[in-house]
Amino acid sequence: MLARRPRDPLQALRRRGQELKQQVDSLVTESQLTGALEPSKRREIYQRCIQLKQAVDENKNALQKLNKADEAAPVGNYEQRKEEEHSLLEKLACQLQELAVGISRKDTLKVEAHSDKEEDDMTEDDEDEETEETGGEEEESEGDEEGKQEQASRKQAETVTYIALGDFAAQQAGDLTFKKGDILHIIEKKPDGWWLAKDAEGAEGLIPRTYLEPYNKEDNLESSEDSEEGGEEDGEEDVEVMDETADGAQVKQRTDSHWSAVRKAISEINTVDVLATMGAIPTGFRPSTLSQLLDEGIHFRGSYFLKPEITTSQLAFRDLMWDAKAGTIMSRPSRVSSILTLWSCKMIPLPGTSIQVLSRHIRLCLFDGSKVLSNIHTVRAVWQPKKPKTWTFSPQVTGILPCLLDGDCFIRSNSSTPDLGILFELGISYIRNSTGERGELSCGWVFLKLFDASGVPIPAKTYELFLNGGTPYEKGVEVDPSVSRRAQGSVFRQMISIRRQPQLLVKLRSLNRRSRAMLSLLPETMVGSMCSAHLLIFYRQILGDVFLRDRTSLQSADLISHPVLATFPVLLEQPDVMDALRSSWAEKESTLKRSEKRDRELLKAEFLLVYHDCVLPLLHSTLLPPFRWAEEETEAARWKAIADFLRQSRENEGSLKALLSPDGVHKPFDLSEQTYDFLGAIRKNSG
Repeated sequence: MLARRPRDPLQALRRRGQELKQQVDSLVTESQLTGALEPSKRREIYQRCIQLKQAVDENKNALQKLNKADEAAPVGNYEQRKEEEHSLLEKLACQLQELAVGISRKDTLKVEAHSDKEEDDMTEDDEDEETEETGGEEEESEGDEEGKQEQASRKQAETVTYIALGDFAAQQAGDLTFKKGDILHIIEKKPDGWWLAKDAEGAEGLIPRTYLEPYNKEDNLESSEDSEEGGEEDGEEDVEVMDETADGAQVKQRTDSHWSAVRKAISEINTVDVLATMGAIPTGFRPSTLSQLLDEGIHFRGSYFLKPEITTSQLAFRDLMWDAKAGTIMSRPSRVSSILTLWSCKMIPLPGTSIQVLSRHIRLCLFDGSKVLSNIHTVRAVWQPKKPKTWTFSPQVTGILPCLLDGDCFIRSNSSTPDLGILFELGISYIRNSTGERGELSCGWVFLKLFDASGVPIPAKTYELFLNGGTPYEKGVEVDPSVSRRAQGSVFRQMISIRRQPQLLVKLRSLNRRSRAMLSLLPETMVGSMCSAHLLIFYRQILGDVFLRDRTSLQSADLISHPVLATFPVLLEQPDVMDALRSSWAEKESTLKRSEKRDRELLKAEFLLVYHDCVLPLLHSTLLPPFRWAEEETEAARWKAIADFLRQSRENEGSLKALLSPDGVHKPFDLSEQTYDFLGAIRKNSG
């Protein structure tokens, strides 16, 4: 017999929404009136936050599936009422998230302050106890050993016993169904977030780790007594110290248990963990590894790898040599020299509405499985609201399109490692709506080896790469465990499961004679955009003229007066100024005759004039805000300032009038703008 459908489904969902609102308001009021929350009370409120968040999400999903045809009778302003209910549920979800984060932060601050006090007390107690322990060591040794064994066995039991925070129904064969409050014994902790567990009846299956919390039998039995007694000492005992790392590996227990509690509390309120727990992001998302490397310094930036490299003896350049016959720098073939085209990304999971996405992009670099071997190059993706899970790129950027969108990338490397490949990391820059906090997350990564087991280069073709979750140093983690690769059943179901997997589509292209000759003039190791490669070649040729042809003494390391050499590497960190140079040079090149385009010296001279006329005024203008990644207002202001400057230069046949105008304000003069520091600009041989 079929279940009876409610007569007014929208009205039923609205009533359920009001019930949830009352529960959330009651929970918020309770957390505010309680003041200094006891640890047991904090855990209770945090668990209720998670449970209410799940109920809100269920109501929201039911609301999204609802349509006007489901109503038994006509409903006035149906869409408006549905939208109002959706807004209410979104507001409740944000309130629950803010409450959970606030409780975690208060917990951390309290534990940190408590640990500082305890460390001071412990040092004083240790000094007093040193004299007393000398006489009673032998008598207490046996009791200490027994106590340590009992404590170790209890800790071991805690690490494998968890309590369920909510109900979970098996989604497919092999999953384990459980109810809220069930005690589960963990048999194996898998890195993909699905753990193998056994319930009290002996049934085994896979369960999601986000539904679990470590279970301590003594804490649960004594929680009521602790809440009545209160006091500082009881508060300390309620802090739970875990003796395991994130991947489940056992670590040696420290004697300063309060510091371990502080470390555990800090790790638990990590922003990404909170977002994953509240369902704002898939559990396979992580803080961006390549973004963190870029923030650490200059050694993974394109400007660093553009510098000329010297040999180990520091007596000559390793990748910049003069060809006397050709009258220019010598071409340098490398082990890897190819062009890579980024096509699209499919089925990329969407973050929740509690965070606003500022940028979708791919960061790529050369990688050997353990360390980054080149600069980290970034390509921004575009997407359509109709297909939010699909990212696309713009191959062969021309005209006014930004080079940041260029999906055609050159790959250069002379590394001899057999595991050489390309690491792709899909990422989003975001801002949290509740706190205004900014960050960058990895939405998945994949490693494409460029050589097979016998050392033969992989063929030039299109590759469909399935993304992994976690970081490049984690194995077996899925981007979104809800869309698992653990497909079972018929071949058709397995094919459907594969189509739902997050994947990246790229193409390796073979080089023709012209492309091979052009790339051979670039540094031996570098990843960059093809639309700006010809500008990098101009810079390298000018470097050769200044360093190898025109220097009076090759042993001289004096400062060199050359604004182009001094400032050009900055353009790799400011792609919009690089676009201005690319646009200005394209206009100038279109006015040259065919015979002039074949004159290498004339082209370099014209390029220097365009650079002085375009880039130098922009870099030193106060009208150009500092470059900031993924800030829409700043990017728009910079684009407007650059476009206005180029328009005025075009109308006045040069930038001289704008430079001499009283309206143009420039930054104070600095000697580094005009001089090239020979010793500071070179990089040593990395081997």
